[in-house]
Amino acid sequence: MKINLNRESDLSLINQISNILAEKIRIGALEEGSQLPSIRTFSKENQVSFVTVSKAYTLLEKNGYIHLEHGRGGFVRKHELKHSSGIQNISNFDWQIAIPDYIQRSQYMLNMGLENAIKLSSAIIHPGLLPSNYITKEINRILQDDSQIVARYGPVQGDYEVREVIKTYLQHYCQVETTSSEIIITNGVQQGIDLVARTFIGPGDIVITEAPTYTAALDVFRNRGAHIIPIPMDEDGMQTTILASLCLTKKPKVVYTIPTFHNPTGTVLSVERRMDLLELAQRHGFLIVEDDSWNEIYFDDLLPPPTIKSLDHSGHVIYLKGFSKALAPGCKIGAVVSNGTVHQRLLTSKSCADLGSPLLTQKALIPFLSSTRMHTHLEKLRIALEIRRDRTIALLDTYAPKGVTWIIPKGGLNIWVSLPSRGNTDELLVKAQQSNISFLPSSACYPGEPQYNHMRISYSYLEDQKLEEGIIEFCRIMELHLHEKKNE
Repeated sequence: MKINLNRESDLSLINQISNILAEKIRIGALEEGSQLPSIRTFSKENQVSFVTVSKAYTLLEKNGYIHLEHGRGGFVRKHELKHSSGIQNISNFDWQIAIPDYIQRSQYMLNMGLENAIKLSSAIIHPGLLPSNYITKEINRILQDDSQIVARYGPVQGDYEVREVIKTYLQHYCQVETTSSEIIITNGVQQGIDLVARTFIGPGDIVITEAPTYTAALDVFRNRGAHIIPIPMDEDGMQTTILASLCLTKKPKVVYTIPTFHNPTGTVLSVERRMDLLELAQRHGFLIVEDDSWNEIYFDDLLPPPTIKSLDHSGHVIYLKGFSKALAPGCKIGAVVSNGTVHQRLLTSKSCADLGSPLLTQKALIPFLSSTRMHTHLEKLRIALEIRRDRTIALLDTYAPKGVTWIIPKGGLNIWVSLPSRGNTDELLVKAQQSNISFLPSSACYPGEPQYNHMRISYSYLEDQKLEEGIIEFCRIMELHLHEKKNE
């Protein structure tokens, strides 16, 4: 089994091997009961010492992923529940494990959850809160007026009219002063992250992220061969003093941040730290990728701080904005705002990726984004999600076991919950899935050695009754898990 190891990483080879194999086990790429390569074979294939592999296997056993049998080797630990990914245990496909791949992680498979599950893992908005009927009517109207629209490619950069509307929107809601020529339309924020990575990140390049951070961004950066260095967070977001110290010995190329209603923790980067981050970028010459998916979804009538892009006058910030999650996920519309040659290089990458986003779905959002309907929709959405947040917090206050804590978000869709240090949310996920409940364990959110006692739960997707039932049952499962861990 050949895996990709970064020998320049600050993370030891022992931890790299353990983390990569743990990911493969979590997503089902290494199936329950399957045997790992012998220590000698793994050592030879990956050119690492016998002792290093032995210690990595021991660490995997300690964390509950495998069990070691004297004289036989290591076997993936069996659970009572099948993997949520739905991957079938078909022995005829066992030979495929020997084929190397370049996918360090695959969180999509991990986070799919069970069919018809109570999905506390889903950081998406319930369809009943979205203007789906209006968007559908608009698509039908466009097709009636111009049936040939489905026969035309849109510009690689995005439809001009759409970019003009988004320019006005960004100025009004995000204080980002830009021009339509500096905007690239993407198939959601995720494609924006991928464009930045394929344009500016190569093997060994240093990428800084918050710890924890958005799992799908980690997927992209790892698959480009980046050396990812995590920066710890506190209640004010990324600790920029630690970043400043790191910049004295390392040369980051990109800092990826979710400063407003951070995913997964829900925290907000303070104004002072936004200014610090921008000043560090100017001093050390790195790019800031600002992922701003939820700036408009704030609670308690408290506007978030200015976007980092609104403070940027030197082109150091690449600003990513998504529109589809709060309007129509099926439309997958996002925007990248950048300046100078950075913009031109991103546009070149876009032309290599897809030759342009679908024109019909772009056009369908114009009337909504450019009218008072958007303002009304956002007001209603904020109220609905704030009610759900408050209800979820009240349920946790009432039913969560002693020692469990959480961060109350000031906006967005998620709550970051922490178990006492003895808790392990990977193990808790298996128990939760037995009750048809899913959530996002913290191990998926760290680029280096993961922490195992945190998790992200989302209150935005479930209907009110299901949300209440799910939280109460989930608290019961947490209680049982912590009791078991205490008695181990």
